[in-house]
Amino acid sequence: VVALADARLPPQKFPPGFRFNNVQVNFPVSGYRLLGLASMIDPPKAAVPDAVAKVRAAGVKVIMMTGDHPSTAAAIAKSVGIFALDAQPTSLTLTSTPTSRLSAGLVTGDDLEKMTPDLVEDILLRTDDIVFARMKPEQKLQVVETCQRLGAVVTATGDGINDAAAIRRADVGIAMGQTGAAYSVKCADIVLMDDNFASIVSGIEEGRLMFENLKKILLYTLSSNVPELAAFLLSMGAQVPLPLGILTVLCIDLGTDLLPAVSLAFEEAETDLMAAKPRNPATDRLLNERLIFLSFGQLGLIQAASGFFTYFVIMAENGFWPSRLLGLRQAWESKAINDLRDSYGQEWTYDDRKTLEYTCQAGFLFSVVVVQWVNVIQCRTRRLSMISRPMNNMVLNFSILFETVIAFLVIYVPGNQEGLQLAPLWPLWWLPGLAFSLVLLCYEELRKAIARKHEGSWVDKETRF
Repeated sequence: VVALADARLPPQKFPPGFRFNNVQVNFPVSGYRLLGLASMIDPPKAAVPDAVAKVRAAGVKVIMMTGDHPSTAAAIAKSVGIFALDAQPTSLTLTSTPTSRLSAGLVTGDDLEKMTPDLVEDILLRTDDIVFARMKPEQKLQVVETCQRLGAVVTATGDGINDAAAIRRADVGIAMGQTGAAYSVKCADIVLMDDNFASIVSGIEEGRLMFENLKKILLYTLSSNVPELAAFLLSMGAQVPLPLGILTVLCIDLGTDLLPAVSLAFEEAETDLMAAKPRNPATDRLLNERLIFLSFGQLGLIQAASGFFTYFVIMAENGFWPSRLLGLRQAWESKAINDLRDSYGQEWTYDDRKTLEYTCQAGFLFSVVVVQWVNVIQCRTRRLSMISRPMNNMVLNFSILFETVIAFLVIYVPGNQEGLQLAPLWPLWWLPGLAFSLVLLCYEELRKAIARKHEGSWVDKETRF
């Protein structure tokens, strides 16, 4: 509220062009006539209180810094939910710092100037809800730097030139696009085009969802690397004919796996993401030990077992038992040998051996694709059963059909034996992959059921990626 008043000044003492000085007052300060009162208010947007409550539930600490009077700052903090309506914030000064946990505190810029950095850190650590009033630009920067020294990831938002230094120094600087100063907009990492604090909350929620979905994508894509690596390692170590060729690996990585991996980015949140506490950036990384253990040490091994089982079944049905394959690679690859005997004494020419090898590689490929059907569905959830999640991701549904069509095309289109080194499969050889897809389905459902029932158990802690 602003009071408006006037007074008539004698022109002899105050001629036109007189320089008024409000520091060394050279004009009357009393005897004015009251004209009236004028009130001004710039109320917070209606969505702000809900947004503040949401980020606080998510473990985000909201600190208000303003140049307004302390009483005005406290009133605004109560209106947006930073302070409780019945809260009586404690005025924190150099001589009245908190020695125990404090629910609401108020610090002015003048008092902040007198405090040491250690004292400011104690105030930030011990006070749940805190408001800084009558703050200068350099003091806002000081608070941001203090929070960063305490290990916090800081987001600073503002619209004026006084906020520019804090916005620039923060880990994430956010400026207002409509009413923000031009320099603040240049300093910011993000510009809110609607000038709405609630948009920041939506950004936090979307960022958490993206982080979760990226983990699911990594789990899916890394698991298929195990059968690819294992095929080459077995071929080199046991000297068996190559179970999976280089072109077949490319068919998996760039053909059948690509779209299902992308489709996981369209997944909805498994739980209420804003109810979870912020992750620790030092320990909870995108690719952690638990995700690697689950993808390489569990899901990937099931896929590798599926591929090798199909490979040995096809070889055995054509006369080459596993014991006969050991150490056979050098003779198998020799073009000069056209009478290589199998386990039953049948002779195989080089061309016939290569046709059988390409058939085995096609079987290995198809088995991996079939197991990846179940894998991509299981990767949609970290703890929930697949039954509890409706198949409402249309991109994922299409991707499963797409990878199946790609697998059939690369295997059964004429000419691929010379181009992609893959030969057609008998339908009977589809079954081993289907059996192992059921193995992966049962294994994952059992693992998630144990994690849900026994929260904090070894299974839960070591496989919760």
